[in-house]
Amino acid sequence: MPKVSKSSAKAMDHGPVLDRCAELDGYTVSFVEFRADIDATPLLKGAPDDRCQCPHWGYVLKGRMTYRYADRDETYEAGDAFYHPPGHVPVKHEPGTEILQFSPSGKLKETEAVMMKNMAAMKP
Repeated sequence: MPKVSKSSAKAMDHGPVLDRCAELDGYTVSFVEFRADIDATPLLKGAPDDRCQCPHWGYVLKGRMTYRYADRDETYEAGDAFYHPPGHVPVKHEPGTEILQFSPSGKLKETEAVMMKNMAAMKP
């Protein structure tokens, strides 16, 4: 059976976010640590509706985070399992927040491409 752990996943250090991830049968498993409060609104500009269109399932291991939907904000904290349907924006993460997240790899790659393009444009 395929498996991944935090220690075996590929680490991608983005400064304020450390993402350790691996693909399992079409899904990306991510162990994510937020070192700073992140509002992803500017990173999602150019995505449909300027919102993430990739669904995510996961669990908050530590900390607290807030996601914005068209009609509401939702806050998740340590011990909460979550589902983010398409059409969300992560708008707040307490530093030290850690999550385990599962996402369809194809949709996640589409969203990551938009975010990387926006991050590159923000660099001086």
